Amino acid sequence: MKLFLKIFLWFLAAVAVSNAVIYFVTRTFQTEPLINRFQRSTRNQMNIYGGTATQIARAEGTEGLDTYLGRLQGQDSTRKVVLVSGDGKVWFGPENEIADVSEIVRQTIETGEVQTDFSTEERSLGASPVDLPDGKRLALVFQWERGTPPSLFWGSTIAYMRLGGLLLTGVILCWLLALYLTSPIRKLREATNKFAGGDLTTRVAEKVGRRRDEISDLARDFDSMAERIESLVMSQQRLNRDISHELRSPLARMNVALEMARQKATPETMPQLTRIENESFRLNEMISRLLTLSKLETGSQDFDRHELNLKGLVEQIASDADFEAKARNRSVKVVRADDCRVIGSENLIHSAIENILRNAVRYTKEGTAVEVSLSNGNGRAEITIADHGEGVPEVELKNLFKPFYRVEEARDRGSGGTGLGLAIAEQAVKLHKGTISAKNTADGLEVEIVLAAMPKNGNGLV
Repeated sequence: MKLFLKIFLWFLAAVAVSNAVIYFVTRTFQTEPLINRFQRSTRNQMNIYGGTATQIARAEGTEGLDTYLGRLQGQDSTRKVVLVSGDGKVWFGPENEIADVSEIVRQTIETGEVQTDFSTEERSLGASPVDLPDGKRLALVFQWERGTPPSLFWGSTIAYMRLGGLLLTGVILCWLLALYLTSPIRKLREATNKFAGGDLTTRVAEKVGRRRDEISDLARDFDSMAERIESLVMSQQRLNRDISHELRSPLARMNVALEMARQKATPETMPQLTRIENESFRLNEMISRLLTLSKLETGSQDFDRHELNLKGLVEQIASDADFEAKARNRSVKVVRADDCRVIGSENLIHSAIENILRNAVRYTKEGTAVEVSLSNGNGRAEITIADHGEGVPEVELKNLFKPFYRVEEARDRGSGGTGLGLAIAEQAVKLHKGTISAKNTADGLEVEIVLAAMPKNGNGLV
């Protein structure tokens, strides 16, 4: 799960829990005082109702009392009004509703005081004594709807709108906060990817802004690291380039001296001179490749890019390599060649394919063929070169494209390699925004180059 989503969900959960706790606490402290006020109000009302009923009964008799109780019965909040005697006789109200009020009636008549019952959530009961002119005591029983606090988020359109507004506000605030916290991390990740892709000038501190936290410290540390690495890499590349240039002059003078020595050589010294000439040739080739690699790594030279017929280029390189391979009892075979066109530098792509193919011919077993395949699909041109050699240890695959890297001493310079061919191939492919990779197969080593292919037209041609 992405860090942004984790932070967003945790903040959202924290806001939800906080709101729930606030709602619960508010509801609790709001409900208890309301019930207490309702109970006090009920007792006061019952005292008033009972005293008024007693006065009316003494002044107007039972008829006036019935009229007064009828008015009380018509109030909206009152569900039931009953006037009951101690023996259970109903003086006013429906007789079938006195069974559940007998206890409160008994207590009221015995004590002569107002009694209340709030034991159930559905109703509230109150009873007040009423003294008739003849000295008989009755109980005036009221039943009300239990009062409840108004709901903040349920039960009405306004409440639902209030709840929706609260949730939307929480989501927006959590999203903004998560974005604020993860934005510099995302910028740092983008910078890291660019730096890993070869852009050593990448810096991130300015993109993070004027923050004063651990993330800004990390950004400044990244810039310091990037500056140091860039300095080291540029120094190494400059050293390789300078050494290569400096070696050219003494090498040229050595070749001139070698030609002069050949003119005066004897049959006994001629083999040594030939060996010197071969080593001079290999040294000159290594210097040329090293200069080429330095130019590719630093991007110090612009290369012409135009539309290329990749199929024709691959077939031409394979044909030349096959001609050379036959002298070693090996061969090169094109097993597939789709029509494909790319935009790029012909020299660089030619060099990349040729270096990989020559390397495959060098290490494939005698009597075997190096297989070359070019496929075009989904906007990708895939070139696969597979040999039938011993392969490479899995732990060494990632190092194959490093300059001067050799898997083992057995694959030494006696094989004719300089250790720069695959490194040049990798840099050439990278300049075309492509990828290059190697893997072991059951029969040997397979190297794959992937380039962006031009789209096909309506006839399926490129």
